[in-house]
Amino acid sequence: MAMDDRKRRVLQAVVTLYGIDGEPVGSGLLCRYFDSAVSSATLRNEMAALTKLGLLEQPHTSAGRVPSAKGYRYYLDHMDAPAALPAAEKRKIDRLFAGMDYEPDKLTQSAAKALSDWAGFTVVATTPAAPDLCIAHFEVVQVGRYSAAVLAVTGAGGVRTRVARVEGGLSRTDAVQLAGLLNRSLTFVSPPDLTEALLAELAMSLGPRRKELWGVVQAAADLLEEAAKPRVHVEGIAHLLEWPELSGDLARVLELFGDEETACRLCAPAGQRGDVLLGEDLSDPIPGLSVIRKRYLAGGGLMGGLAIMGPARMPFQKLMPGLDYFALKLGQSMAGNLQEDAT
Repeated sequence: MAMDDRKRRVLQAVVTLYGIDGEPVGSGLLCRYFDSAVSSATLRNEMAALTKLGLLEQPHTSAGRVPSAKGYRYYLDHMDAPAALPAAEKRKIDRLFAGMDYEPDKLTQSAAKALSDWAGFTVVATTPAAPDLCIAHFEVVQVGRYSAAVLAVTGAGGVRTRVARVEGGLSRTDAVQLAGLLNRSLTFVSPPDLTEALLAELAMSLGPRRKELWGVVQAAADLLEEAAKPRVHVEGIAHLLEWPELSGDLARVLELFGDEETACRLCAPAGQRGDVLLGEDLSDPIPGLSVIRKRYLAGGGLMGGLAIMGPARMPFQKLMPGLDYFALKLGQSMAGNLQEDAT
């Protein structure tokens, strides 16, 4: 049995109507949707045919139909291109980004929250990262007689901090000298080049105080290792509670984004085009879940991910152009090239 234009229109209508309230769609509702241009009997036959094709499911014997995972995938692969985001919405988003802090970690979190508020769904965003991301500058600040804060500015403009214990105390002169040592030895060094030999050389540079000052060098080395790893921000988690079909798997959904590597893989598609990942596509399937995802380019070859997460019945046609525009603005902001939409 082949798909024809009418079956495609019926499938699209069922996806749309089921997305409104999550209730199975019957032939009577479909008939009203098509303004009685197609009879209820014909629509019942078409829904029965779509069910045989595996594109619709019938939860109960007397109930209407709902889209299956296969049906959602067919709909997503064949749906019309989403309409462009209205100019008024673009201007509203432009104003949101104009007021954000441009430090990458804060910017990513702010963008995720703004997108979640705009969309009404949970949003996951990752900071830009690359395997060879380096530290561009170190500072060592005395924060107590026996402790020092090590600040690292990454090549992407992010700021990361660790506090180290300093046995025997730390003077301001010590802090300045340690910062000089770190900037001479560990800036623009990629994590794979942070070898035991390099660390041993740094230890020798500390002279007789190497034991008491080593904590500062170790903190800097840890920051260098972390620089290549993205940070994950999840905003609007409460929205997940609004969808009954996800309530039984809420813990598993949150676990997906508890690991940075997994989060990056799920948030960013392989190519530059955005796409939709269905819960059934996961190695450990979560039925009823969908993730609309998009990469953003942060300049200098760095990329991050931005994703809207919710039920499979999300309004894709509305959300996809919004996600595209948020990803564009986030990338421009990261690269210091924020531009307002001219339309």
